[in-house]
Amino acid sequence: MIPRTNILARPTLLIVLFGLIYALITAFVENSYYQLIMAVVPIWAVMGLSWNVLSGYSGYVSFGHAAFFGLGAYFVALAQIKFGITPWLSIPLAGVLGGVAGLLVGIPTFRLRGHYFALAMLAYPLAFLYLFEWLGYQELAMPMMRDEPLKYMQFADTRIYAYLALALMLGAMLLSSAIERSRFGLSLMAIKQDEAAAEAAGINTLGWKLKAITLSGAMAGAIGGLYAVLLLIVTPPAVFGMLVSAQALILAMFGGVGSLWGAVIGAVVLVPLSEFLHARLGNLIPGIQGVVYGLAIVVVILIAPEGIFWKVKDLLRKRQHAPGVSLAADQQVELDQPVAQPVSPERVGRKKSEVVVLEAKNLSKAFGGLKAVQNVSLNVRQGEVLGIIGPNGAGKTTFFNLLNGFIRPDSGEIILNGKNIVGKLPYQTCQAGVGRTFQVVRPFRRMSIAQNVIVGAYVQSSTAPQAQAAARQAMEQVGLLEQSERLAGELSNKDLRLLELARALAGKPEVLLLDETLAGLGSTEVEALIVVIRSLADAGMTIVIIEHTMQAMVRLVDRFVVLDHGAVLAEGSPDTITRNPAVIDAYLGKKWRDANA
Repeated sequence: MIPRTNILARPTLLIVLFGLIYALITAFVENSYYQLIMAVVPIWAVMGLSWNVLSGYSGYVSFGHAAFFGLGAYFVALAQIKFGITPWLSIPLAGVLGGVAGLLVGIPTFRLRGHYFALAMLAYPLAFLYLFEWLGYQELAMPMMRDEPLKYMQFADTRIYAYLALALMLGAMLLSSAIERSRFGLSLMAIKQDEAAAEAAGINTLGWKLKAITLSGAMAGAIGGLYAVLLLIVTPPAVFGMLVSAQALILAMFGGVGSLWGAVIGAVVLVPLSEFLHARLGNLIPGIQGVVYGLAIVVVILIAPEGIFWKVKDLLRKRQHAPGVSLAADQQVELDQPVAQPVSPERVGRKKSEVVVLEAKNLSKAFGGLKAVQNVSLNVRQGEVLGIIGPNGAGKTTFFNLLNGFIRPDSGEIILNGKNIVGKLPYQTCQAGVGRTFQVVRPFRRMSIAQNVIVGAYVQSSTAPQAQAAARQAMEQVGLLEQSERLAGELSNKDLRLLELARALAGKPEVLLLDETLAGLGSTEVEALIVVIRSLADAGMTIVIIEHTMQAMVRLVDRFVVLDHGAVLAEGSPDTITRNPAVIDAYLGKKWRDANA
């Protein structure tokens, strides 16, 4: 296993090495035009990185990052023109302004998702463009301060601007690297891959998204301020125009969305290429820079849809088959804390408890004229395995969605440890102690098994070591520890079921809701899952399970509740329920009656 110090040092070392090489190349550039390009490349890299912090990690595509970039540029320009404020001060303040703008934009806009969010974001830079034109700021020329050039960042040698932009780029890369290895980054990546599953795993999705857009806006605002200093002239189309947002998006897409190196690769390749062709062929092919970016997107879609970085990484990953539980350097987690040995899978007599952990009281939910759940009341005792069965359309999954906050009931109460949790969001319900798996597995496919489980562990863990220890224990309980480095997207259906179970267990729930965990499995796989679930039950876990495989259910549960047309049809022990004529008629059918006659 790679030591933690090496894990943290490696990406930092690569970033510093890249910065030294870039600075060395810049030092030998004599042509002033090429010096300008060397300054522009890191500026656009930071803009791409700022876009990536929001859109790359969380998956919420923004067409409006020019709003934050332009606000930063105009703030720095106006601060110098109107008040004589030095850019050394106004650029950091532009970052603050961009962050505040990001927060204010995010609060209403995150009510939307998908292309609605992307289109809504497009409105903000367009609104600012017309606003600044209406205010009479069609063109701002920053005055030359020949008496105090250092104070106002006005250097004769353009390479100094390149070094300043490089410093900001390295800072943005280090920040992105820290995000990728933190709870922040894991939460955003989980949101990107499956927001509903992230909520069920205890992630406050709105809170993390607002943090992301605030940080993203701050980065864009600061680099926009430096861009204004470099160009000396600021116009609304140059800083609020559609091409500004599009360029940030294209650079990240070309290099690899969701990676700190993606935007940098895109900027290093595409910005010099487009500028060089513009200088040589701009008079013959107007708008050739746009052609370059357009062709770049076409090429990357055809050859590497996720970007160059991910294409190369996937190729390298296929050639590596590291043993044990060690992970790739940028995905490594500490999993070597001591944990208790797993419980024997053999069924043992469990002590019956009369303590009610979870109770539903007269729970109802209708969708239009369809009454999905009708006055359902039941209780779950501590350490009990309660099975919920019924025909398709009986309201079982809807009932689960009510229990963990995905749907708000029309009436009724849900009591968890004496407290009514109706109205709590899924992440709040998870934090209160309700874990959940899904009928259709919802893994975070671009993350390793360990990362998937750690996401769930943060619900009850305040530090990374605690989360890693809880994740290790959960993976050991379900038998996935030895393959914790594997990507979730590579797993079989059985292992995906185990992964989702481990992710729920890592949050140390008081009640575990299992929604058709055995669905789609072969007989041997079903037996393997039964062993795991029985071991959890024998360890005292309180479980509520929906399942259609009755042969398995009668071996697992202590008590059944039968739903039919959204209402409770019957309740009792497995022996009682499997002999109940009403249950046989409504659900089990004639074959069951004949087989058990």
